[in-house]
Amino acid sequence: MDVDDLRRLLSPEGLRLLDEVGELQQSADVVRTVSRLRAAGHDGGLVAAVLEQARLRSRARAKFGDFADRMLFTPVGLEQATRLRVAALHAGRFADADIDVIADLGCGIGADAMAIAALDLGVVAVERDELTAAVAAFNLAPFPSARVELGNAEDVDLAGVGAVWLDPARRDGTTRLTDPSDWSPSLDWAFELADRLPTGIKLGPGIDRELIPDTSEAQWISVDREVVELVLWSGSLARPGIRRAAVVLGGGGISELSAPADSPDADTGDLDEYLIEPDGAVIRARLIGDLARSLGGRMLDPTIAWITASEPPATPFGQSFRVLERMPLDVKTLKRALAARGIGTLEIKKRGVDIDPAAFRKKLSLAGDASATLVLTRIAGSRTAILVERL
Repeated sequence: MDVDDLRRLLSPEGLRLLDEVGELQQSADVVRTVSRLRAAGHDGGLVAAVLEQARLRSRARAKFGDFADRMLFTPVGLEQATRLRVAALHAGRFADADIDVIADLGCGIGADAMAIAALDLGVVAVERDELTAAVAAFNLAPFPSARVELGNAEDVDLAGVGAVWLDPARRDGTTRLTDPSDWSPSLDWAFELADRLPTGIKLGPGIDRELIPDTSEAQWISVDREVVELVLWSGSLARPGIRRAAVVLGGGGISELSAPADSPDADTGDLDEYLIEPDGAVIRARLIGDLARSLGGRMLDPTIAWITASEPPATPFGQSFRVLERMPLDVKTLKRALAARGIGTLEIKKRGVDIDPAAFRKKLSLAGDASATLVLTRIAGSRTAILVERL
């Protein structure tokens, strides 16, 4: 989408057609819709812009739910936008800190700014790309406490602003920028700002932990078992005594595990009746030891994120399995065991061993109607296969 496409969309005809088209799921829907709109005499450029936006809205429902039906998107903006559930967590942090006006520097299509403004907090949303800023302005139009400015984050006048939300651009077009000094704004600039104002900095979850300031609260967030981001909170936005946190959002709601620092590893021991795979946010936050101790469990290996326990674990911070059988990590042994159980569908989880699950699965010559999960890992340095079932 370019600026001309956006102008077409924002015309009364464009907005009416976009609402009329609704959600597009199948390619057949697109073909029928194009034929119908062109037969009605609508301009080809407008039809193309409406259909692209309808497809983006359909994709956006995974992040924004029903809100997607009243928003506009760019492909890159949608990809990088914060999920609505996560943005609501961010907004709550600002509200809890009693901050009235927040600058969202690098607001993208405005997802976080929307969540903040929905709490009746003031938002100055700044975006350097003209098209993206215009899309953000449309998305924020229903919120009188929000305004959008076109400009660079580094040049914004922060007088009257109580806190900052910052999502540094980590791409240059389609190229991912690996050096934090090349981000826009740079990570050093962001950290200097965080020393002056309460700030939340959204980063990729895999960032080098050596870059995390000792004074920040580092919070990893996962949604439906996918780690989606790391947020560094500073000033009054950082909670006293907390430097590491793992937030897990799933069907059961929101759960959080936090600590003043990386947790010491739990004791190691042999395989017990149950196996727990910690959520990725827990692993990233290095709170595996705390999770193991809270479950009365232990780690299988000091370098591998598997926990074993004697009692059925009930935790939102990981996936739990009942151990069925333990075997050497040997193809012939596994083929016989799986054939005996009639297992034709096999999920393979590997940690601590250099194995390609797809290639390994082919070697097992699976046949049968049953399904199972196979864990490939190390126990006390020994390569081990563990057949399990999900709880």
